[in-house]
Amino acid sequence: QVQLVESGGGLVQPGGSLRLSCVVSGNSFSIYNMGWYRQAPGKQRELVAGITEGGSTNYPASVKGRFTISRDNAKNAVYLQMNSLKPEDTAVYYCNARAIANWLPPLGFWGQGTQVTVSS
Repeated sequence: QVQLVESGGGLVQPGGSLRLSCVVSGNSFSIYNMGWYRQAPGKQRELVAGITEGGSTNYPASVKGRFTISRDNAKNAVYLQMNSLKPEDTAVYYCNARAIANWLPPLGFWGQGTQVTVSS
C-alpha cells in the first residue's frame, strides 16, 4: 500500500510564499507521476502542478509562473514551491501519485491534505 504524507501548509499573507512537501512510502516512487491538487470549499478538486516520472511538468494557467513542482527520487519526495500567493489560492492541497500521466481523472493514491490559507 502506498502512503503519502503532506506537510508545509499554513497561513500566509498575500504575496507570500510557502513550500509544500509530500513523502511517499514504498520502493517504487520513481515510476510514479506525481501531482499536487487543491480543493476550495464548494469547488471541485483541480490540478495545480504535475511532474512525470521523466521530469516533465504541467501547470494550469492560474498558477503558471508562480508555482514550481519538483521531485527528489532519492528521498521519495515531491515538493510544491508557491510564490506570489493570492487569496484565491486558499484551499486544501493534496499530493497524488499515479501510474499514468493523465491528470484529469481522480486516479491513484492520495495524501490526507494540507490546508493553505492566504489572508491578510
